[in-house]
Amino acid sequence: MIFQNLKINSIKLKNRIVVSPMCQYSSQNGSPSNWHYQHLEHLSSTGASMVLLESTAVDRLGKISDADMCLYNDTHEKNLKKLIKFLKSKNDIKYGIQISHSGRKGSSYAPWIKHNTPLPKKKSWKTISASSISRDKGWPKPTAMSKLQIKKVVQKFRNSAIRANRIKFDCLEIHMAHGYLLHQFFSPISNKRIDEYGGSLLNRSRFLNEIAQEVRKVWPRHKILGARITGTDHLKNGLSINDAIALSKDLKRIGFDYVSISSGGILPLTKMKQKEAFRVDMAKKIKKKSKMITTTSGMITKHDVSENIIKNKKIDFITIARIIVKNPRWILELAKKNKIKNLIPNQYKRII
Repeated sequence: MIFQNLKINSIKLKNRIVVSPMCQYSSQNGSPSNWHYQHLEHLSSTGASMVLLESTAVDRLGKISDADMCLYNDTHEKNLKKLIKFLKSKNDIKYGIQISHSGRKGSSYAPWIKHNTPLPKKKSWKTISASSISRDKGWPKPTAMSKLQIKKVVQKFRNSAIRANRIKFDCLEIHMAHGYLLHQFFSPISNKRIDEYGGSLLNRSRFLNEIAQEVRKVWPRHKILGARITGTDHLKNGLSINDAIALSKDLKRIGFDYVSISSGGILPLTKMKQKEAFRVDMAKKIKKKSKMITTTSGMITKHDVSENIIKNKKIDFITIARIIVKNPRWILELAKKNKIKNLIPNQYKRII
């Protein structure tokens, strides 16, 4: 089952395994560096049906760090197009990109320099959010966005989607989770507004839906359009699975093809009971209620577990990240167990 094709619109994925976006904090002025060529070509040879490029900022203020990938000007578009042309010339798989805005999570160090640490004032930029609430102790207060700023960010997502299509990505994913700006609006932990963008679930999801609607208008129907959303904040008075179900239904109505279920992240170091495939049951409930194509990630590391997830139709495909970095032959080893010979390169068949 896990090696069956999955057709979404006119795009055919050759199996049910997708490489999740992984931030590399290694760009050069917002464009791919030599590391991205090496990293993404490597991921492309793992046997996955599609590789999603890392969270990519739609605006200068939307970066996590100064080394984030960006897609808001012609130079970014030109250099990303060059990268995708190179990758597609080497590999017969699909490529997607995740676009995002960091909000109050931005203006920080790359994690291997100083984890979860904002930049010093002289190097930082002013961040924005739903409300003027710091991300954590020691973080600066962001500016609560005006309605004009909200409208401008909506257009930023729209413009990046247009650029992503011109680059010839097969899939576009909107980042609405992991404590990024859209999550900051959706979660009652970070959104204390008293206007039409705060308070009720309808109001807190308004900004997300406005972005989704504008992106849907410009992203071709024959390609794949998805969103990464939060299933729960893992916090008292935070987002719950019912909120995620409601948002998934909204996205389906707007015309999105899938939701990718994550959790936590609205506050740093949120405690989660992590175990093998710990988000799958939550994603299954969201899939059942929303009737959306659904995926999830989060410690899916065992072959038998991944096969059973798809066999039992809990979700439609799995997204993996750390396991494929740790063991680049993870998918090919699973293919060998399933006697899927055409996925394994001839040069590797004596070894795997």
